Amino acid sequence: MTLKKKLANLLTVLTLLFPLIISAQVHTVEVPKDMPARKAVLSMNPDLAFSLDLSFMLSTEINKRDSWRKLVNNKKMAVGLIDLSDPSNPEYASLNGNHMMYAASLPKIAVLLAAMDAIEEGTLKDTEEVRKDMWLMISKSNNAATTRTIDRVGFGKIASVMEDPRYKFYDREGNGGLWVGKRYAAGGKRVPDPLKGISHAATVDQVLRFYKKLAYGELINPDRSLEMLRIMMNPSLHHKFVNTLDRVNPDAKVFRKSGSWKVYHADSAIVWGEDDRKYILVALIEDPNGGAICRELVNVAEKIILEKADQLAMAKS
Repeated sequence: MTLKKKLANLLTVLTLLFPLIISAQVHTVEVPKDMPARKAVLSMNPDLAFSLDLSFMLSTEINKRDSWRKLVNNKKMAVGLIDLSDPSNPEYASLNGNHMMYAASLPKIAVLLAAMDAIEEGTLKDTEEVRKDMWLMISKSNNAATTRTIDRVGFGKIASVMEDPRYKFYDREGNGGLWVGKRYAAGGKRVPDPLKGISHAATVDQVLRFYKKLAYGELINPDRSLEMLRIMMNPSLHHKFVNTLDRVNPDAKVFRKSGSWKVYHADSAIVWGEDDRKYILVALIEDPNGGAICRELVNVAEKIILEKADQLAMAKS
């Protein structure tokens, strides 16, 4: 057998095995045992509480940088943070939290939830190919896999899940939110969001709520939430938030989805570190330097979370 034929045979085998490898990888991911979703205790699912202290700390850090302050004032930058150090009392703060922006690939989390909801209700067959595409869509942000997933569930299904009373991740009577109205491909119809006409949209506050519900096992049910957490854990792309987390909090478990297109940069993650270093961070930025800003925002979040932990410790002493 020639070398060319051997390589061709090897490629065929790897192509056939890839879905099984991905499935095994996702199902063996160990979600931290102290995450609320693992406990599946309804009493551990409190509503988000806006924190004046957290808001002051976040605003102070943002305003230290003139370029960031200008972006926020011009509604070119939105940032949100949830402190999960006390899972029974999550606190949050955001800047431009209800301002809907183009979010590139970040709204693929909406496609993930819609697909998982379709599997749960039995309208989408749960196959290795479907699972492989969901993993590729989130971990590698693969556009072809996302488009296949969108085609399987349809824009109507995605919109109905986003507007489902259980979630209200998109509010057409209010400030909008998460929306996917175009395939991640050159062709195909466009179904823009009803408020601003954006194809791939998000607000920081709705993304924060998505992650909070995911962390607490409130998306569909605890079992499906855990499945989504496994898909979102250990992202393959190590840029933006993850680039900094690899250095400053390398032992943390990260559940994440980012996005980039031209001057639009988005990132979002649950950071589940040791001790009190547990939080959700979301950023939407319209600026050529958005990727670098995302990297620096992790340092800001880490500083705030550690300072809050120190303040609490001093108050108890």
